[in-house]
Amino acid sequence: MAQDENKGIDRRHALECMIWAGTGVLWTLAGGVPKSALLGSAQAAETGFSFLQISDSHVGFDKPANPNALGTLQEAIGKIVAMPAKPAFMIHTGDITHLSKPKQFDDADQVIGQARLDVHYVPGEHDIIDETQGKAYLDRYGKNAKGAGWYAFDQAGVHFIGLVNVVDLKAGGMGNLGADQLAWLADDLKGKSASTPIVVFAHIPLWTIAPEWGWGTEDSAQALALLARFGSVTVLNGHIHQLMQKVEGNVTFHTARSTAFPQPAPGTAPAPGPMLVPAGDLRGLLGVRSVTFQQGVKDLAVTDISLAP
Repeated sequence: MAQDENKGIDRRHALECMIWAGTGVLWTLAGGVPKSALLGSAQAAETGFSFLQISDSHVGFDKPANPNALGTLQEAIGKIVAMPAKPAFMIHTGDITHLSKPKQFDDADQVIGQARLDVHYVPGEHDIIDETQGKAYLDRYGKNAKGAGWYAFDQAGVHFIGLVNVVDLKAGGMGNLGADQLAWLADDLKGKSASTPIVVFAHIPLWTIAPEWGWGTEDSAQALALLARFGSVTVLNGHIHQLMQKVEGNVTFHTARSTAFPQPAPGTAPAPGPMLVPAGDLRGLLGVRSVTFQQGVKDLAVTDISLAP
């Protein structure tokens, strides 16, 4: 894709998302309400509670779109380490590795560990394609999880839910949650006050972006129905390697950039996949995300920071 076309797509995404700036977002929570701050700013320290999202590291990928995916992950973690205010934790929304190889997981763990943060993972389809069919992923990251790796936890009055929608994924097919996970979700939400802020994170988006590319989750409507009574719901996803946002009722959806390579916007290419861009443009299309919760603000404010200088 030509350089000017990439800039046009990036400008359009910036207009659509308003507050997106690149590769990383710091989320801060104060009084149970989420707000984002620029990665590297002091806002998180002022408001009290923050967390990060990274996604789609694809450690082991070495094709022309990015011959060194481990190196760009290292750059992303370097930005996190340099932050003046330390976030409480980080989430990784899947595709930690490219081929689920033990060394790829080892390399990713070594680099991500340099952030010295607790990390909450959900798998991408590339993390469960080995001969163990996801057991290797669960042995590393799912010891306290249910089923294929779903779980929930609470932090400062906010309820976080990690969902798995990549099991039995067909080529080009939509993601799925399945009956067991949906039943678990219904049980998990029982007894939660409608005023409880909810943050859901999964790999494939929970809203349909491009069904012909499998960019959506076929039974997401059932999960969203369970969340409908809550006043503040934020859904964070990866998979599509670009920034998009949607607001539907009480739910705000955000997709994240990759730390490895971009993918084309729907309708601009015959199929998804690693998108080759001029070397000088690559880091402007990769990044991390910071998120901030702030008292009295219903919606998460999200800031994305690119790897570009």
